[in-house]
Amino acid sequence: MRHNICMASDFFFPNTGGVESHIYQLSQCLLHRGHKIIVITHAYGQRSGIRHVTNNLKVYYLPMGPFYNQCVLPTLFTSLPLVRYILIREKITIVHGHSSFSALAHEAMFHAKTMGIHTVFTDHSLFGFADGSSIITNKILKFSLANVNHVICVSHTSKENTVLRASLQPHLVSVIPNAVDATVFIPDVTKRSQERIVIVVVSRLVYRKGMDLLASIIPEICHQHHDVDFLIGGDGPKWIDIEEVREQYQLQDRVTMLGAVQHSNVKNVLNQGDIFLNTSLTEAFCIAIVEAACCGLQVVSTRVGGVPEVLPEDLILLAEPSVKSLVEALNEAIARKRNNSVLPPEHIYTRMKDIYTWQNVAARTEQVYDSIADDPTTELAERLERFCHCGPFAGIFIIFLAVIDHLFYIFLEWMVPRKDIDIAVDLLHPSIQSNQKDLPNVQLLPRRRLPHGQTTVEYQLPRLRPRKR
Repeated sequence: MRHNICMASDFFFPNTGGVESHIYQLSQCLLHRGHKIIVITHAYGQRSGIRHVTNNLKVYYLPMGPFYNQCVLPTLFTSLPLVRYILIREKITIVHGHSSFSALAHEAMFHAKTMGIHTVFTDHSLFGFADGSSIITNKILKFSLANVNHVICVSHTSKENTVLRASLQPHLVSVIPNAVDATVFIPDVTKRSQERIVIVVVSRLVYRKGMDLLASIIPEICHQHHDVDFLIGGDGPKWIDIEEVREQYQLQDRVTMLGAVQHSNVKNVLNQGDIFLNTSLTEAFCIAIVEAACCGLQVVSTRVGGVPEVLPEDLILLAEPSVKSLVEALNEAIARKRNNSVLPPEHIYTRMKDIYTWQNVAARTEQVYDSIADDPTTELAERLERFCHCGPFAGIFIIFLAVIDHLFYIFLEWMVPRKDIDIAVDLLHPSIQSNQKDLPNVQLLPRRRLPHGQTTVEYQLPRLRPRKR
């Protein structure tokens, strides 16, 4: 069954990260399977409007700038005219939102339900239940998922977390892990140092990623092992803490700070190391440890969230999120390296390359789409009834928002009728160039390169003569 799918999230290229990579890779595989895919995200600097990336993946960069942490200001109603126009123009049948942090994803799914379109949501993160920010985020998630058709989580731990936070029925939640492109992350031992042992860290330098732990681990390991160096890739507010440690202990020649690393260059950074260190305090599914394992590195990680589910036991050393436990795990990994008792990188790669593939993720996601395709459209009365279960006061507030959104939608149906919205031309897969003979009236503009190795092609369609009324 062919579906017209809209991926909606605040996080997409040219921004870099796990959610951005997930949306891009999943979209490419679904395109290859014959589905129509578009992406809705907010503008990034001068990047606004419609862009086409590899294999005709159409991206709508809405003229809305980020407000906080790469997310738009949640206004709800102001995005309805644009989202409605796009969903009608592209004949979308399923809206797939990504990330609990994304305000745009929640708004797109909310509007889609107002329009009678099925929705799917993928949760990429874990949240607590006690602190203020988690309480607010969990309440918003409960509103957003009250009428969703299906939810996807990236690990079983993430599923349990999401079911509790959003008060969902477990049968509405599926577990589909992340994946890695094994054709990119290939071991290359020629880049490793023969005299030094290199510990690699590739992560955003933020508190949630355990950078405070890393700042305490570095001087301890460097003091115990004079032949061990650190190679750190990433950027964030905790950069200054790592720099202070370098200066305080005079480790400038043993701790290398690379700054932000493009995803296309991550494999080169990983292949320079012998051990990969992950110090995250919370993690639904750590794709970085899978990439490191594919490159043949020993993996040392904190035992948090869904991390214990990701790799086989003999390919990872797990530690508690404490300095003492992580230092002990690193000492064991260093001892294995010195004793030459580690598995050959080629052997690790052979085991890992077929475990997490985007083709498998796309096939399982397609099954989710097929399972909801025949679900009945949720009427307004049923939606409002479900919102009643969100709380005596908050439920009434969200009911008020849903009614206003519905009335605004009716107004737009009168103001800008569907019959006056031109339906978009579907470009063919796998690429504009290979199908240029089938599209003689399409004018191609110069090709440009984007981060992560994908390409972008802009095109102009000829002006159509107005229809006679």
